[in-house]
Amino acid sequence: MADLLEFHQKLHAALKTRLDLVADHSFRDRDPAAHLAALKSAAATLDAEMSHLPPEIDPTLRHYLERQSYTKALAWLGEAVASSSH
Repeated sequence: MADLLEFHQKLHAALKTRLDLVADHSFRDRDPAAHLAALKSAAATLDAEMSHLPPEIDPTLRHYLERQSYTKALAWLGEAVASSSH
């Protein structure tokens, strides 16, 4: 269970970083090359985390990730991490 919680936390952080960068229009407008580099790095981090999906991962979360429904996956993980910390 602790390993799954740690995985959820890492995946949550990777998703949040990627989504925050996508939404950061001021960064994109100020320095497009740096923004693109940051997006590539965030995508690589997310891909690395997703390459370690455990077999027991919740099917709903797997569905969101495989379909790149990252906002839904982030919300799902936020609830899972919050409920595990109580």
